[in-house]
Amino acid sequence: MTVENTYGEITTARLGTHGPEVGVQGLGCMGMSFAYGPTDAEEARATLDRALELGVTLYDTADVYAMGENEKFLAPFLKAHRDEIVLATKFALAVDPDNPTKRRIDNSPSYIRSSVEASLRRLGTDAIDLYYMHRRDPDVPIEEAVGAMADLVTAGKVKHLGLSEVTGDELRAAHAVHPIAAVQSEWSLFSRDIERGVVPAAAALGVALVPYSPLGRGFLTGAFVNADKELGEDDFRRQQPRFTGANATANAALLAPVRTVAEAHGASLGQVALAWVQQQSAVHGLPVVPIPGTRKRVRVEENTAATRITLSDEELALLAPIATNVAGDRYADMTFTSAGRE
Repeated sequence: MTVENTYGEITTARLGTHGPEVGVQGLGCMGMSFAYGPTDAEEARATLDRALELGVTLYDTADVYAMGENEKFLAPFLKAHRDEIVLATKFALAVDPDNPTKRRIDNSPSYIRSSVEASLRRLGTDAIDLYYMHRRDPDVPIEEAVGAMADLVTAGKVKHLGLSEVTGDELRAAHAVHPIAAVQSEWSLFSRDIERGVVPAAAALGVALVPYSPLGRGFLTGAFVNADKELGEDDFRRQQPRFTGANATANAALLAPVRTVAEAHGASLGQVALAWVQQQSAVHGLPVVPIPGTRKRVRVEENTAATRITLSDEELALLAPIATNVAGDRYADMTFTSAGRE
């Protein structure tokens, strides 16, 4: 099978049993103003528009991205297409304004209430479609935090609730307080730890999975090999264990089977990686809506085309061992992830 060189609209999926219907692939917007070095704002805005033309309707940001600037960046696009898109943002990572590298996690009800008001102002809207708890603070009972989030739904400031990087047990406890539409966690050919507990819990509860970094933060595209040598000084991947030194060299060798599958489909490495993530919906029996990040129109065209690739059982088996052989954790500090608490 080869991927047709045409760009049709993608299909849709529902986030949660009663959540919004969205394009089966979303768009991660963080890199448009944060984390991956200099960006072309004009091209990034054109990318937002092109994504919508292709059927992408879930747009993902967070209050911590560039200390609120990413939400402001999306505000004009949101205003122009308010009834066409589902806007997701997040709270919980509090940044020290005097030292942006210093962060703390805050799930307290008072912080949640102040965070949503600030996000609403920056986004220029009166309601957030999908509001995520970005990271989990174990010192605040999840029932208390989700109860405060549920109050925002009652008040009409938030339409649907989501969680990010929670364990299966935390998801079940949260869902008992208020329906959770989606769980966002890293999920890719390089990162499969959520399949142990989070994915089965989500499938049982009717909760959708929204994988972030489905392209392994670009590594799975073959675009770079060693972050130390090939990425700018302000690129945060230089601080991630998988992408530097001996780990990077070892992980680059793991792309060989991805190349084999890509050649068979006439596709790029990134398209195979995305097709694998999309296909986990059928494998695990739940909606899966990945949010690959890009700030270029050509990439969003390439990414959405991956939704039309179907991998064979033999190809899935060929790709399966990759994650178990990855060198290095996905973060230097894994205590902030679901894997760090399970």
